Amino acid sequence: MTVLRPLVRNIAAVLALAAFAFPALAQDPGDMIVRIGRLENQLRQMAGQIEQLQFENRRLTEQLRKFQEDVEFRFQDKPGGGAGARSAPQQSPPSASQQPPRGSQRRGDAFDPSRSPGAPGAPQPLGSPRSAAPPLAPDGVPGVPQGAIATGGVQIIDDQDGDTRVAAADPEAPMDDSGAPPPPRGGTSIASTGNPASPRADYDAAFSDMSERHYDQAEMGFRRYLQSHPRDRLVPDATYWLGESYYQRGRYREAAEQFLKVSTDFGGSGKAPDSLVKLGMSLNRIGAHDQACATYGEVIRRYPQASAEVRSAIDRERRRTKC
Repeated sequence: MTVLRPLVRNIAAVLALAAFAFPALAQDPGDMIVRIGRLENQLRQMAGQIEQLQFENRRLTEQLRKFQEDVEFRFQDKPGGGAGARSAPQQSPPSASQQPPRGSQRRGDAFDPSRSPGAPGAPQPLGSPRSAAPPLAPDGVPGVPQGAIATGGVQIIDDQDGDTRVAAADPEAPMDDSGAPPPPRGGTSIASTGNPASPRADYDAAFSDMSERHYDQAEMGFRRYLQSHPRDRLVPDATYWLGESYYQRGRYREAAEQFLKVSTDFGGSGKAPDSLVKLGMSLNRIGAHDQACATYGEVIRRYPQASAEVRSAIDRERRRTKC
């Protein structure tokens, strides 16, 4: 009996442990099923997110491929100075001083009472401003009174940038019989006197917004200028600054399109080398590093006489792109 008692106690202990263990074992499969279900839901969600990211990646890759093909096609289509030759026929429109007056040719043989006030039948002035209005100037500037350059009525002033301005002079200035124009007195541009939609005024307004870093307003201004004056001599510059307004706001793909347009359509303009540099910088920003390096090399090949600033920018961007 003494030998059996420890054995009985051991068996009872084992049975007690088994009794407690069986309910726990019965609950573990349920918990595992719940956990497995949660993991399956998480895996399905992650799989959906991965598929969406893969789709976006494929779409962006396709867009980048098309853009790179477009860049390579344009470079191959117009090698060397082909773009410059194409842009050469585009000349600046004649200034106001070069355009013949529309009305002076029709009135050349007509009787002008203001030139012969004492002729028979000539009406006498009654004090009305219209009756005393002088005729058009023979030099072809519409709206400029005849002899105004000599008498001080208006002045034709050439700005440093080559633009012609009509400036008001001192009406009390003495007549200069030598025919030389009187000294300038701070005139008013043509845009503010007689032509509110002049190309230069629209360009200057957009460039002013660009200088003040109002890039949204600058974009609208340059777009309006390009739509209103597509053949003006400042179109290459306006296209370049339109691209710069995109670049400054991180819209590198749109910026690259404008810079590419300058380098291909206006290859002979002064902004073409800068546009190629900016094109390479924009391509680098969107991940097209090889195309960016090729663009920097294209600048040196097409414009061997590029300025020191352009060459310095190319060296800097090549190091940044690790060409």
